[in-house]
Order: sequence, then structure tokens, then C-alpha cells
Amino acid sequence: MKLLIEKELNSSDKILKPDCSSKSGRELLVFYLQTKFRQILSYDKRCNTPLFKNINQDFINRFSKRLINNPSKRLLIGITGESASGKSTICKEIKRNIEQFDLPVSVLSTDNYFNDISKEIAQYGGFDNLRDAGYDLDAPSSFQLDILKSDLEELAKGNDIMAPSYLPNGTGVSIPNSQEIISRKINVVEGIATMYSTVQDVFDIKIYVETDKDIRKERFISRACKERNQDEANALKHWEYLINAGDKYVRPFRDKADLILDGNVDLAYFADVLNFIHAVTNNFEKIPTQI
Repeated sequence: MKLLIEKELNSSDKILKPDCSSKSGRELLVFYLQTKFRQILSYDKRCNTPLFKNINQDFINRFSKRLINNPSKRLLIGITGESASGKSTICKEIKRNIEQFDLPVSVLSTDNYFNDISKEIAQYGGFDNLRDAGYDLDAPSSFQLDILKSDLEELAKGNDIMAPSYLPNGTGVSIPNSQEIISRKINVVEGIATMYSTVQDVFDIKIYVETDKDIRKERFISRACKERNQDEANALKHWEYLINAGDKYVRPFRDKADLILDGNVDLAYFADVLNFIHAVTNNFEKIPTQI
């Protein structure tokens, strides 16, 4: 992939940046991007561990029409996957690239839209007790989906939002309107709630991150014990809950995804893919200066 990036940056065969204010200009840009995306896919297929596991057959044509016919709408990308699949890690790499290249991208986690369950946690004497009593944390009813959908629609229009914050300290506290999210050209939204039925149609690109169950289990148990100070027995109990919740709420979306990514891909390679995308979308022939 690094060779592709160098070839792209050093190529003398470049096009002038199309005028996106006209439909013909947008059509030319979309054709150019389609060509480059297929170049990525061709390269990816030859890798030992490809990033792209599957691509919806009508995705490229449908997304192309969206870019041509509705250019003013901000781009919404939803990323979901079962617990410990790698979606958060992928988003961290996206954030790193945003900072490196100063890209017009915002990142939002749907975990911030969990309902406030502080009273329930206090009543049952802790989150684990509430879970054991049958509270289904990952059910659609456990999220503020109406607020999430409204916020996403505002971001798509170009309006900034004040999203809630859910405290990840076991208290179950949700603080409304507590973090500002700037609407940028591209808005990446990560979490299991992105693809629940009342929300998923808002997104322009729907991504499902998939990883082998044994790898996910190892990641989750390690994270729970080392980062969250859980004992292994409780971590295993919560893992069993997550497996059932994933089968019920997350995995059914897999067949509706535009792109299925391998969550176990080498992050350095994923970064190279992002770098190539950045290169092809910013590497046009400069208009000669008039003397």
C-alpha cells in the first residue's frame, strides 16, 4: 500500500480538481473516486489478511448517486460490530489520522446515548447485580435512540450538536447536552446503537467490523481484568451476556452492511489505507498561476 501512496503522490498524470458546484463536475469526481476505490480493493484482495471481507453489491453505485445528487449533505459513516470486534480500535486509528492530516472529520460514540440507570444501579447495589437481575444493557430500549437520531440528522444538515455523556465508571450516570460535536464534512459514529432499526437509515455508509469469537473473547477478558479491575469470573459472566446480546441485537445487521471489515487487520496497514484515501482525495493538479 505504501507503494500505491508513493505512486499516487509522485504521479504526473493528475486531473484538475472538478468543480463540485456543477453536476457534471461531481460526476467526474465520483468516477475518479470509483476508480481509486477499485484500485484499493484490487490491492487488498492480494493481502494475506485483507481489510475488506465483503462489499455490498450496490454500495458503490448507490453511494455515487448520493454524492452526485445531494452534495450539500454532510457525510455520516456508521461503524458497528460485536463487543471487542475492533471497532473502537479502528476509530482510534481514524482519530489519529484526523490529527495527523487535520482532516474535516468528527467522531462520535453511541455509548454516550445509554439511558441514565444510576437509580437502578443504586437500587440493586451495583451494575453487576443489575445485570444479573436481567437488565439488558445492549437492548435498543437501553439507549436514547430518539435523541441519537435527531442529533445525527442535525449533523447531516451541517449543524453542531450537544451530545450527552455516559460516565464509564459503573455509576450509570448520563449527563445531557454535555459535549459539543462539530458537524464536519465527514462524521464517523461508532457503537452498537448505530445500526438499530430506528437509526441505521440515517447513515450514508454502514460498516460492520467482524472478528473471530476466540480473539474477541481474549481481548475482552484481558481488557476487563487489566483496565477495569474486574475479576476473571465476573468478566467471563459478562462475556456470556455480551455473546447473547451480540447474537440478538448486532449480528443480524451484518447482511445489511455496505462494508464488512476485518477487525483483526494490522493497524499499520489500515493506516496506510486511510493515508491512500487522503492522498487520492487531495492530490489534484494545481491550476496554473496566471502571469
